[in-house]
Amino acid sequence: MATVNYEVSNSTKDQSTASMDMKLEIVILPVSNVDRAKEFYTKLGWRFDGDFVHDDDWRGIQFTPPGSACSVIFGKNVTAAVPGSAQGLYLIVSDIEAARDELLRRGVQVSEVFHDAGDVHAGRDEPYLFGRVRVSGPDPGHGSYRSFASFHDPDSNEWLLQEVTTRLPGRIDSATTSFTTANDLASALRRAEAAHGEHEKRTGQRDANWPDWYAAYMVAEQSGEKLPQ
Repeated sequence: MATVNYEVSNSTKDQSTASMDMKLEIVILPVSNVDRAKEFYTKLGWRFDGDFVHDDDWRGIQFTPPGSACSVIFGKNVTAAVPGSAQGLYLIVSDIEAARDELLRRGVQVSEVFHDAGDVHAGRDEPYLFGRVRVSGPDPGHGSYRSFASFHDPDSNEWLLQEVTTRLPGRIDSATTSFTTANDLASALRRAEAAHGEHEKRTGQRDANWPDWYAAYMVAEQSGEKLPQ
C-alpha cells in the first residue's frame, strides 16, 4: 500500500522570522460574459462586494465566499487570461456533504463527493490536488483533506470543495484559533461532542469539566496539535 509523507517547512514552525504580513485577498477570474458570471456567483450565495465601472473600458465585480478572507474579481479588461482558464480553485469546508447539498439547493450543478485512488497522478478524470482518478464517495477513513466535490462556473472555471476538519501541524497558530462562520463552529462542536462521548466511555464516568475539554479539543483540532484523549 502506498504511503504519503508530509514534511512541514521550517517557515511554518517559526513564524517569528516573518517580516510582515502578506495576505492573499484577491483571485482574478477570467470570464467571457460579465453579467452571466455575476448572476452565477450571486446564485452561489456569496457576498456581493461591488460592481465598479469606469466609462466603457473597464468593469470589475467582486464577490467573497462565506467565511473567506479572500475575494474573487472578474469583469471587463481586468485580466488577459483566457476565459475558463482558472482551474483548481479550492473552497475549504468542514462538512463536504452539507456543502454539496447547499450548492444543489441553490441550483448549482456539482459533482458527487469523491476521494483519491492513492498514489495515482495520471488518469481519466480532471486533475485535482491528489491526482487524476476520482473514486466515488467520501474518503473511507474520513481523513481530513481527503474528500472533494467539484463544480464549474458558466465559463468552466473550476472550483473544488475540500473537506478539512483537522489541519496539518503548523498551519494555524493555536493562539489565534477562530471560527469564521456559525456553521464551522457548530460542526466543530459536534465533532468535539462525539469525541467527548468516547472520552467518557473510556473513563466510565461523566466529565463535569466538559467545557474545558471541548475547548482544548477544538483548538487542538484546528491547529493540528495532538487531540486530547
